[in-house]
Amino acid sequence: MTLELIIFIGAILFGALLYWRESQSNRLYRFFNKLMYSKELQMKPSDKTGFLYQQKFIIRLVFIGFLFLIGIVITRFLIPIDVATISIFASMIVGTLLGTYLAGFIFKSSAVIDEKSESVEDLVKETIDKGKDFIEDITTKKPPVIEEAKKEIENEPKTKEKSARERLKDKGLL
Repeated sequence: MTLELIIFIGAILFGALLYWRESQSNRLYRFFNKLMYSKELQMKPSDKTGFLYQQKFIIRLVFIGFLFLIGIVITRFLIPIDVATISIFASMIVGTLLGTYLAGFIFKSSAVIDEKSESVEDLVKETIDKGKDFIEDITTKKPPVIEEAKKEIENEPKTKEKSARERLKDKGLL
């Protein structure tokens, strides 16, 4: 079990390395593309598609399975010791697939972060300013609006007004 776990983690790193390498240059894929297809069907120079890079799940699974199948066959001929070959084979394939998707996620998220870095900085600064204003509002004992209203009330002269009874008498209702 420990060997499988080590191989699985190594396969994840191997998958991320393969994905990164293919995102930089897809020369091997171009070579096979030129070998297999006629001039009209070959991929364009601007196309960045590779064995793993910008491929769907099934195609990635086929390429990775084929790569490890060749590796296992060569290893079995060189070292004829059976060390749970099927289990290790499955761990390597799943780990490498997981590594390619993990690397793809990292590349895409870093691209999004690079694009949005200025807007994120502005958003963070705006949020910090709002937080400072909120803290200042909480720390002041009395809001300035209440103090101004009290001053206005004190400044207004009180005029003697008639009571409600006197106003009703003036109108002749009482």
